[in-house]
Amino acid sequence: MNVPNQLTVARFGLTVVFLAALSVGFPYHDTVALVIFIIASLTDYFDGKIARRDNLITDFGKLMDPLADKILTGSAFIAFVGLDLMPAWMVIIIVARELAITGLRLLAASKNIVLAAERFGKHKTISQITAIIAVLVSISYASWGNIGEAIFGWNLFGAPWVLSFSMLAQWITVLLTFYSGAVYLVKNRDLYLDDM
Repeated sequence: MNVPNQLTVARFGLTVVFLAALSVGFPYHDTVALVIFIIASLTDYFDGKIARRDNLITDFGKLMDPLADKILTGSAFIAFVGLDLMPAWMVIIIVARELAITGLRLLAASKNIVLAAERFGKHKTISQITAIIAVLVSISYASWGNIGEAIFGWNLFGAPWVLSFSMLAQWITVLLTFYSGAVYLVKNRDLYLDDM
């Protein structure tokens, strides 16, 4: 297994560790979850960069890299609903889009077609990672003492600016996730319309 694919597989394991850190109450667990999530997100950046640089793009990577992204971000969003950090309807839209695209990729694979990630899909992933990091910062910065308060705690519209940014990031993510999913489904409609 090449290095990019190893990084993809590592992202699955880091997702489990991230969820454990987010869910189990111990000192600075929110900060630990934030750090683990950032590390997991960086594996997504580096596996693609290394694969392109060293010409190590494989069918496994084309299929599993987007799946690892979906599991990491989807798990975070679902956990946020359980922790009352994000509205359930937003997460339903995000998860439904990811399941629809995964189903489309499986349908394509059954026809020996590999659907690689699209440009809009990459932007969607970046927006989701940004929103998740913003939420994690908003729940953890208070435990960082004066430094956290100085950087993230100053008020904007009567609340710490990081909370406003977090909500804005969530809205952008929902809109971009919905739009990118619609574009992907329309562009590849021949795959599923032929079977109807």
